Amino acid sequence: MKKRSIFLSISLALMILLSACAKPASPADQTPAANTGEQVLLVWDQFYRDEESKVMETLNAEFEAAHPGVKIQREVKVLADLQTTVKLALANADGPDVAQVNQGRNDMGALVEAGLLLPLNPYLEKYNWSSVFSTSVASRNSFTEDGKTFGTGNLYGVSPTAEVVGVFYNKDIFKKNRWDVPTTFEDFEALLAKIKTEGITPISFGSLDGWNAIHEYSAIQHLLVSLDYINNLTYGVNNVSFDIPENRQAAQILQDWAKAGYFTEGFPGIGYDDCNNLFKAGNGAMTITGSWLAPELMVGTDQEFGFFLLPPFAGKTGLAIGGVGIPFAIRKTTEKQDLAAEYLNWMISPRAAELWAEAGMLPAMALPEDSKVDTNNLFGDTLNAWNAINKENAVGHYIDWATPTFYDTLVAELQKLLGGISTPANFTEAVEADYKAYLQSKSE
Repeated sequence: MKKRSIFLSISLALMILLSACAKPASPADQTPAANTGEQVLLVWDQFYRDEESKVMETLNAEFEAAHPGVKIQREVKVLADLQTTVKLALANADGPDVAQVNQGRNDMGALVEAGLLLPLNPYLEKYNWSSVFSTSVASRNSFTEDGKTFGTGNLYGVSPTAEVVGVFYNKDIFKKNRWDVPTTFEDFEALLAKIKTEGITPISFGSLDGWNAIHEYSAIQHLLVSLDYINNLTYGVNNVSFDIPENRQAAQILQDWAKAGYFTEGFPGIGYDDCNNLFKAGNGAMTITGSWLAPELMVGTDQEFGFFLLPPFAGKTGLAIGGVGIPFAIRKTTEKQDLAAEYLNWMISPRAAELWAEAGMLPAMALPEDSKVDTNNLFGDTLNAWNAINKENAVGHYIDWATPTFYDTLVAELQKLLGGISTPANFTEAVEADYKAYLQSKSE
């Protein structure tokens, strides 16, 4: 979703050029599947939270209504379960026809390398998806045919939602204590100390699930490094290193926060969802996570919440972790490739954009011109943040995409760092060892 382009392969770019003059496809433009008896399309998704699940149920019902004789068989999984089961499932003849597949080498790249995902280039042209996504967005769901090069090559997925990682804050707590939203990182850290002295948890955070600790670290890191560096690191080009002063500084800040007691008490044993429930109930002044949490914070609570980007250091600019959500992909061996592609097109239609926005989630697609979605709320805060980083060319990456094993390495090393049993230098050295080994394997 960032404006800075990381170009796809020549063939993909050519398809985009050829399709530029075509009429954008919408659900109404699609030819319904032939009514030759009920066709069952098996779909795996990870939209398990209440509000996002309602969007999927609505979209599925409307797809069925527009495609007589088609039945969507939906299976919902949490992300961890999806990651551990989808590869085996896609290798089976009765596996999902459509499944959400996490980006990055460890997930999408491995599935492409195994020959399990269908290249979507023909449908990119057929449905004019280049009018929906920029080449930069498409690159985040693209690999070469062997699965080894990330950010270029064939398109293997389309993402219905966008994401930005920032700071949710409890407006009621802020108002009661007359705290202002900080505009610099220095002010943010001063606020953390002030909140702590009031006996309130500054940052609601639990690291039991591991992955969100990566976001906690990366949010700080993105204020210290350049966009070129994050791009090079994530796509594995230009031989950058992880063991650099900026990354050590980010690790030091995160460790200092843990030592200062800025996180939820007992955070190593608290899961992500449990931590969010505590925050939603008013336990904690802030939490650092992605815009996907907004729908849950807009319902079922008597608290009012806002959202802001982690502010940059004084006198500097900063990036924010962002991009598109987990994409839908098609099993390469499905006999329903065209129907599955129609389903993907439905998932990124203007109607889908409207429904996601109504639910408080950022759509990866532009809202319809006649959209009546209310933006004077928490959703509006996340939308403004997303628009700001797009305008400023400040959309970073999820750094765990960098190597097939980067996720596991980061989780393990961040647990040590947060537990005080390793130093920032230990952390960056250990992560660099993973990254260096991967770059070496690419050159062999």
